[in-house]
Amino acid sequence: MDLRPDLLDAQSPKGIEVFQLTGEDCPSSHVYMEAQIFTPDSRRFVLHRSAHAHGSSQHDADHRYLVCDPATGELTPITEETGATAPSVSPDGKTLFYFVNETQVNGGKLSLKRAGMDGSDRRTLLVLDSPLPDTKFRPSGIYPLSTISSDGKRLALSAFLGDGQTKDAPFGLMVFDLDKATVRLILQGQTWCNVHPQFCRSTDPAASHDILVQENHGNQCNERGGIVKLVGSEGCDIHAARDDGSDFRNLPWGRDGNEHPQGHQCWRGRSTRAITSTGTRKPPENQLIESPPAPFAGHVGIRTPGGVRTDLTRTFPKPRFCHFGTDIAGRRLVSDAWHEKGWHIYLADLPTKEGEPLAKWWYLLDPRATRTKGAHPHPFLSPDASLAFFNSDETGLLQAYMIRGLDTLR
Repeated sequence: MDLRPDLLDAQSPKGIEVFQLTGEDCPSSHVYMEAQIFTPDSRRFVLHRSAHAHGSSQHDADHRYLVCDPATGELTPITEETGATAPSVSPDGKTLFYFVNETQVNGGKLSLKRAGMDGSDRRTLLVLDSPLPDTKFRPSGIYPLSTISSDGKRLALSAFLGDGQTKDAPFGLMVFDLDKATVRLILQGQTWCNVHPQFCRSTDPAASHDILVQENHGNQCNERGGIVKLVGSEGCDIHAARDDGSDFRNLPWGRDGNEHPQGHQCWRGRSTRAITSTGTRKPPENQLIESPPAPFAGHVGIRTPGGVRTDLTRTFPKPRFCHFGTDIAGRRLVSDAWHEKGWHIYLADLPTKEGEPLAKWWYLLDPRATRTKGAHPHPFLSPDASLAFFNSDETGLLQAYMIRGLDTLR
């Protein structure tokens, strides 16, 4: 890892350092800001080489997931299979779960694997090479993000379910029982093309079954699952559901003709409240809104009866926030924000009382990343909030970076 003081500027707070974690002659990237890729002690996490900010190619033989020690910058390959995707680190930090995608539309196979974080004890838990139980669907177009429950017993992953002949065929969300090595399909339909599934990280037994999901109304795809139209004019909406598909609820965001969720949302640490980034026409802003789930009342978003909303960024002038993440305690948030030529990265304290805005803002740096989709910064925090991470193509090639010393900012 290379110290990069040149990425700090006169506005950056004293006490922080920036490091470039990767530097090969191939693009490397963090997995995604919502991905569960850290050990709980903040001492190891997973990133990947030969990848872009939104995933990797199923057929790229050079793609590898790497375990990084942020204290030393040491990078150790943990996968070698072509098609490795959708990693999740177990809540105890001992195990990496991932999939090997060898699917094709209406065929091929998908393997669920596990390995110790040192690469030992590698096992294949389940191979899907036939229709999902009690369905006619075979998964393909595997989503690059999985999510694991806070008790480490269940893993969720989404996929395309089409047969290659049907236009606007369904997508769906699968939930895997890791002890029994079984799978069930809990959501299916054309609108589930970009689910961003996220298990609630609360250790409460009931809340540990909740999954945050994104529904893209107006989506259109071709017969092989290629997206023709990602979302309709009214935008997506966000829901919570139990991991058996029951207790479907609303998050009171968007769908009113003025506000729309950007498609970036996450649970606030281990709480049962979630945060989304939005776009509004009037005023033209990108706000961060926090809410608990509310009872389902149709796909009405912000108009959900009883919906509770806190604009976390209401004291920030002309907010333009996009990608973000919180620490596991739900006390701090890191986010990128658009500016005319690129991005800025900010840190803030989350409020201790419901209804209050973010406090104690710190501008950290300009990552000098371009505005191209494949180079989005996607900042996120270590569980203990001492470290932040981002992507940048400032060298001319996408690489992964780290900010150290956030625990000195008070």
